[in-house]
Amino acid sequence: MAPNLFPSEKSPPLLPVKDIPGNYGTPFFSPIKDRLDYYYFKGHDAFFQSKINLYGSTVFRTNMPPGPFMASNPRVIAVLDANSFPILFDVSKVEKKDVFTGTYMPTTKLTGGYRVCSYLDPSEPAHAKIKQLLFTLLASRKDAVIPAFRSAFADQLFAAVDSKLASSGRADFNAINDEISFDFLGEAYFGARPSKVGAASGLAGKATTWLSLQLAPLASNIVTKYLPWFIEDLLLHTFPIPSFVAKPGYKDLCAYFQSAGTAVFEAAGKLGLSRDEACHNILFATSFNSYGGLKVFFPSLFKYLAASGIELHARLAAEVRAAVAAAGENGRLTLAALEKMELVKSVVYEVLRIDPPVQFQYAHAKQDFVIESHVAAFQVRKGEMLFGYQPFATRDPVVFGPNADKFVPDRFVGDGAKLLRYVWWSNGPETEDPTVGNKQCAGKNFVVLVARLLVAELFLYYDTFTAEVGTSALGAQIFITSVTKAKAKAQLI
Repeated sequence: MAPNLFPSEKSPPLLPVKDIPGNYGTPFFSPIKDRLDYYYFKGHDAFFQSKINLYGSTVFRTNMPPGPFMASNPRVIAVLDANSFPILFDVSKVEKKDVFTGTYMPTTKLTGGYRVCSYLDPSEPAHAKIKQLLFTLLASRKDAVIPAFRSAFADQLFAAVDSKLASSGRADFNAINDEISFDFLGEAYFGARPSKVGAASGLAGKATTWLSLQLAPLASNIVTKYLPWFIEDLLLHTFPIPSFVAKPGYKDLCAYFQSAGTAVFEAAGKLGLSRDEACHNILFATSFNSYGGLKVFFPSLFKYLAASGIELHARLAAEVRAAVAAAGENGRLTLAALEKMELVKSVVYEVLRIDPPVQFQYAHAKQDFVIESHVAAFQVRKGEMLFGYQPFATRDPVVFGPNADKFVPDRFVGDGAKLLRYVWWSNGPETEDPTVGNKQCAGKNFVVLVARLLVAELFLYYDTFTAEVGTSALGAQIFITSVTKAKAKAQLI
């Protein structure tokens, strides 16, 4: 049965109601076995596909890592198709309290003692106040984004890439991006680059250390080049890394945000939030949600652009330069020019679809209800945890056709834009907007905008590029190996 393309139209319950297949096995031992399969013996995709094949269903019961002793209850109902997956966003039926990182929650010692907005359910009073504060911040700085991006990326990133290529023959895009992205976010959100305002040095690295402690239970094959996998499993997935490891760096991050966020704290006071709670939430939103997202997403963009080669590069360069010629400003990018770039926008959405920066969603059932896959209906009981692995749901061939697992740059051009309702990277459909009453990413539109800016600036500056693509702890590792500058740029050098 095809998914309902018009959710407002209620369809009769035609699908047979079945018991959810699968089981949780033997307590303690089965969760550990599933963890080892997931991280080391099978890998993410093969782990889920093997269970789909075993049960003949995209909805099934399983254990999710990290399991013992990190998480007290690893039991979930997996929903891995485009029909069942959206239940995770329906806050009338599910609760999103303390499930941001899944079946475990990092200690609040890493967030100043607060449960920050990402861990709050919309039913909690603080959620609306904090999310409104984030909306206020984004709205107040909307005119600063393009100038900040231009000065950080167009004026620095490409110069750094060119310099590294000239000196060593390849450029580590991830390392360059990590430094520049943190500075960009500081300038875009607060008008204060961390590296330029007398803040403690190395804040980007300190943010990365702080991030790593929270994400370590979800990571694998980080040190297996040097240590056996079972040692890594013991170190990362059995007990939390002590929070004191990040404490000095977190103190420096707080000092920067206390200094840079004066205007934000005034808005927080009007919403009934203390300066301290606002600071820790703004720090989390900037350093985890935004910075962590760009650390993952920008290398992913480069991965798919590099693999697509010169033909796509030529199409993108032609579109970008024609739009800038028609609606740019002295040869530079403007919002009006960006809005003319359909292919650029489609490329960004396609990467968000095929390789979403946030791959997992979790929720607890608030009540008994029935969910539907494409072929059957299943009874969910109050209190059960639902889990979605987004790359399977957003590569569903029932929705995206036989090339669902292929990168198709112009998938969302023209009538293809109708499929954006099945792009869920932001914890909600791309066709909807975040509100204080849902859990969709407050910075959803900001992320799409800066990704479009990156692609546009890239093909204003270069005709084409090549890269070596590997893997890092967070996703793709990109080493740029060659570039061909746009003729106008080359003449200026």
